[in-house]
Amino acid sequence: MSHRSVMLGALADGVTQVQGFLEGEDALATVAAFRAMGVRIDGPTGGRLSIHGAGLNGLSAPEHPLDMGNSGTSMRLLSGLLAGQTFNTELVGDASLMKRPMGRVITPLEKMGASITSAPDGRPPLQILGGQPLRGIHYDLPIASAQVKSCVLLAGLMASGRTSVTEPAPTRDHTERMLRGFGYSVEEASGVISVEGGGSLQAADIDIPADISSAAFFLIGASIAPGSDLLLRHVGMNPTRTGVLSILDLMGANIEIINPREVGGEPVADLRVRYAPLKGIQIPEEFVPLAIDEFPALFIAAACAEGTTILTGAEELRVKESDRIASMARGLDALGIVNQPTPDGIRIEGGSMGSATIETFDDHRIAMSFSMAALRAQGPITILDCDHVATSFPGFADLASGVGLQLDMTL
Repeated sequence: MSHRSVMLGALADGVTQVQGFLEGEDALATVAAFRAMGVRIDGPTGGRLSIHGAGLNGLSAPEHPLDMGNSGTSMRLLSGLLAGQTFNTELVGDASLMKRPMGRVITPLEKMGASITSAPDGRPPLQILGGQPLRGIHYDLPIASAQVKSCVLLAGLMASGRTSVTEPAPTRDHTERMLRGFGYSVEEASGVISVEGGGSLQAADIDIPADISSAAFFLIGASIAPGSDLLLRHVGMNPTRTGVLSILDLMGANIEIINPREVGGEPVADLRVRYAPLKGIQIPEEFVPLAIDEFPALFIAAACAEGTTILTGAEELRVKESDRIASMARGLDALGIVNQPTPDGIRIEGGSMGSATIETFDDHRIAMSFSMAALRAQGPITILDCDHVATSFPGFADLASGVGLQLDMTL
């Protein structure tokens, strides 16, 4: 939502006010990109931003390649927004992002008339040729992906005619909700999401709730640590994002939803989580796209559960910041947890965790997940290369220490 608030605010007419902005490196990369394209953005200060919109066609050519850092969201969504601009752009990122596949957005954008070149196998850098007229298409997503869906819909804003997307399973719908919040019509019927090109966006006030992907580490930490009782306030409860709650509920977690309400078009609530013995389950595949970013933390819950947890239908985890199935399996192996990776998931046998040194493969969610594992490990867990935690959760260490996790950051 932080990414989308900047992108749509930059293309809107008027000044958009944002509060609750996540000041992680990923979202700040999006801010920097739009500043490089001539958009005045004040902040962030205490989670507040003022975005002076340039209008749908008001961006200017950046002087240098746009550096997306570690942010796949920034690169994939910006590809859609930039495909219909009049100027050339180049999108680059850090070593991890430069290995991630972008063919999944290049393919539909080229069908719309965009001209994009990439490194072999559709990997960055992406060079987007300006001045290419886009035309609306209907695109059937081959896999459920909110980033690809959003990329196509955002390109549709600058395309002639109607652009529509069919997704094989529901994915997070923040883009659709926020487009409506900026006054742009989005139609949804029978799994098809559509926009008409040629409209305009109007500045809006955006209140971003706490990210449930970040909350997931604390939901699971409190669930596995005996005696825990934690209240998480103002957490986003978008139904396309609450798969982690559904999965934890099936595992026997004790999570109470308090004061559900709606803020700025998004459902939010407070979540009270208390320790409960968890049990292994077969994770329903319909929950997979609703919890795709939370699975590293859920693997830790599975390691602490009684019995076997089986995940299938999650091949998307193979192409995240790291191969998250392989990365988590390696860490679980080091801790003595029996597991069997598969091409689209993993089988985890709950058990006792020992002491180990964990490779993160420069993946922020791997680092934070194994931090929570220390709540149940029989000895210390040393986690290497944690700098990337700041990409999505810059305050994680302080917050975790504040609620009782014993972290030593001096190593």
